[in-house]
Amino acid sequence: QEHAYPADELMPLTCRGRVRGQEPSRGDVDDALGKFSLTLIDTLDTLVVLNKTKEFEEAVKKVIKDVNLDNDIVVSVFETNIRVLGGLLGGHSVAIMLKEKGEYMQWYNGELLHMAKELGYKLLPAFNTTSGLPYPRVNLKFGVRHPEARTGTETDTCTACAGTLILEFAALSRFTGTSIFEEYARKALDFIWEKRQRSSNLVGVTINIHTGDWVRKDSGVGAGIDSYYEYLLKAYVLLGDDSFLERFNTHYDAIMRYISQPPLLLDVHIHKPMLNARTWMDSLLAFFPGLQVLKGDIRPAIETHEMLYQVIKKHNFLPEAFTTDFRVHWAQHPLRPEFAESTYFLYKATGDPYYLEVGKTLIENLNKYARVPCGFAAMKDVRTGSHEDRMDSFFLAEMFKYLYLLFADKEDMIFDIEDYIFTTEAHLLPLWLSTTNQTISKKNTTTEYTELDDSNFDWTCPNTQILFPNDPMFAQSIREPLKNVVDKSCPRGISRAEESLGSGPKPPLRARDFMASNPEHLEILKKMGVSLIHLKDGRVQLVQHAVQAASSLDAEDGLRFMQEMIELSSQQQKEQQLPPRAVQIVSHPFFGRVVLTAGPAQFGMDLSKHKAGTRGFVATIKPYNGCSEITNPEAVKEKIALMQRGQCMFAEKARNIQKAGAIGGIVIDDNEGSSSDTAPLFQMAGDGKNTDDITIPMLFLFNKEGNIILDAIREYEAVEVLLSDKAKDRATIFKGKMISNYIIDSNLEMENMDQKLTENDSQKQNSEEAASGSQDVGAASEEPEEGGESSDVADPGSLSPANADSASVPISHQDSYVPGTEEAGAPEPACTSGDNQPQEQKAETESNSKVNWDNKVTPMESILADWNEDIEAFEMMEKDEL
Repeated sequence: QEHAYPADELMPLTCRGRVRGQEPSRGDVDDALGKFSLTLIDTLDTLVVLNKTKEFEEAVKKVIKDVNLDNDIVVSVFETNIRVLGGLLGGHSVAIMLKEKGEYMQWYNGELLHMAKELGYKLLPAFNTTSGLPYPRVNLKFGVRHPEARTGTETDTCTACAGTLILEFAALSRFTGTSIFEEYARKALDFIWEKRQRSSNLVGVTINIHTGDWVRKDSGVGAGIDSYYEYLLKAYVLLGDDSFLERFNTHYDAIMRYISQPPLLLDVHIHKPMLNARTWMDSLLAFFPGLQVLKGDIRPAIETHEMLYQVIKKHNFLPEAFTTDFRVHWAQHPLRPEFAESTYFLYKATGDPYYLEVGKTLIENLNKYARVPCGFAAMKDVRTGSHEDRMDSFFLAEMFKYLYLLFADKEDMIFDIEDYIFTTEAHLLPLWLSTTNQTISKKNTTTEYTELDDSNFDWTCPNTQILFPNDPMFAQSIREPLKNVVDKSCPRGISRAEESLGSGPKPPLRARDFMASNPEHLEILKKMGVSLIHLKDGRVQLVQHAVQAASSLDAEDGLRFMQEMIELSSQQQKEQQLPPRAVQIVSHPFFGRVVLTAGPAQFGMDLSKHKAGTRGFVATIKPYNGCSEITNPEAVKEKIALMQRGQCMFAEKARNIQKAGAIGGIVIDDNEGSSSDTAPLFQMAGDGKNTDDITIPMLFLFNKEGNIILDAIREYEAVEVLLSDKAKDRATIFKGKMISNYIIDSNLEMENMDQKLTENDSQKQNSEEAASGSQDVGAASEEPEEGGESSDVADPGSLSPANADSASVPISHQDSYVPGTEEAGAPEPACTSGDNQPQEQKAETESNSKVNWDNKVTPMESILADWNEDIEAFEMMEKDEL
């Protein structure tokens, strides 16, 4: 409200609103933004859960008065449905509940429902396909087919995108009596069910909306499919239609048969479900234990949840993706709520106080590592603790809600939460909708079901209080074997036993033995479905298509060969790669809250071997480029020097500031607007000479991150930073220093929680340090002349050989492997961390809505004014107590 309204999202590092078209495009991520005050709408029912009824009433009035749904802007049908339509319906649900109680919302006359209906009609044009599956995007003003719509050319959508509509659309139909919404959502669900792979009963990740052909044939319970399964079960709970439960049970049987490999959940091919499609898991699957609780299958839920918790304890947060041996695959963490959701449901089902300790750990980590002056910032890299200027609406809509409910007693709630079902965005829909305006026949449209193992369905609708009242140690006995699953030494990749079936007496070809000039090797590759593409630069590229293999066993050999080749290439590059570093602002008024991702140098102090890092005040050098003798050595001595990139070698800059007495250096990119959000990690190389004489640490900041420090200097002259291999928590930074507990703890309410959980303090697990690993980087040894660009290599994307049904990896001619600039990034060797996945970039400018969307940068002094007052107040309280 203070820094971002009426923008869709808050940018917590720069303390302003994110307005689409006024910030650099983040690709598909921005499709959630529609200039309709997204975060406010998404958070409406959260306010009531938190017992903030007055704030809720004011928020509803703002939505009714200010929000415009008729913007000329292209949005995601999926995101708009779950966040905006769901938010309006959830707000309406709790508004009528409060009105019935007689104290609040007496003026309310269904205005949010009218807005929901208007939005529902704006989404309906997306369903204008022969299959009934919706287009993935729609223009709020012009629909899909209109010449000015700028959308409607897509052919594919994800299964979750088309299959996560029934709750919101059915609720809209039941609330309004207009059946068309539920009809359209049911038709989409029916089509996906009919297109499932009949022999495995699995669905793929993406599907052609016109033909119904599966585009991506891998199947799991994570990104792209997750909420499709969730909505089948919850549609049965909300609507009472048995066909949804029967479909869910059919899919669930297939999931437990093929995808579940306790405690892991691994993607498989829908046509060959015994063949794993990839060797890593994404963080969205963390919702699945909660869904298993709702189904009543508690044991695998406990196992998977415990495995995820062990990963969190290792990295403080759940990485966007991690491998089967628990290495970081994608290092981002946008403050996703799925793990908190599953924690809440497991506590409701078991009553085990262990899950309160888990929730306490989540809250402590959020406050230690993600909290910044204007909110909570997403983690750019869980290994370094660096931040991203991003706070998605789901953080307030879901994370706050589930964590509050986890610790809330019944008397803390002003209504009975058991009367509602949670949508995938945690919006509340009342269960009484099942008997209201039943305009849709409950006729069972499911045509085929498989004979299922009845043991999977012992608990169809479990009691949400305590399933195991006579055995409080039940959950602990399941968790115990998994306590050290992450800490065990990284195992080698799982390989098939070398057997002769279908491949003759010879063992499979290994990547380390492969030679591109060997005709016998080429013949073996062909049999495994691997082909060679000759590149213009003399290299050859390996590409695998599993469907072209001679047999399923040969396809498995091909998959293993590609994985070995990727690991081999990663090992060869390891010596040239360094992980990202962190620049942490530790002086007043930041106190370690702001962490900037920094590029490393191949010379100078190795921060990974100096865990304490280098700490000091920053000073701008003269000349600013640092390419000649420093003329203000008195200002630089015993400080960390700031300088601009360009006009000479990095090593030369380092020698000049070291001679002037600097204890470290930060090089700021001279390319205006560059940012670690959009650019690959930059690594500073030496000058081709011996650089052993350089003993101070040197780090590189892109222009956007560098300006954060420069702005801090302008607003607050003395700025102290910590250069380290990864961010330190504030208790470590200020150990032994006189500083307010408010600053270190950053959450006064934690004291109340500690009292509530005193009896469980002995169970508290200390968070382990995040493993710092290799990362694909571009290295530049020479500075460009007069603003020219150096030859840094673009950050490659993440590669899993079976990620789609094919994989490719470029290799040099003969038998050595030389990575190219266009290759897909490879998972790193065992026990190291992987790369971030670069986000797709696309330029897009949207027209302004009626609300004032001017993007004004707030001066740092005014941004921090309230915070400084709080600090002074608590310091005064401490003096009074003394």
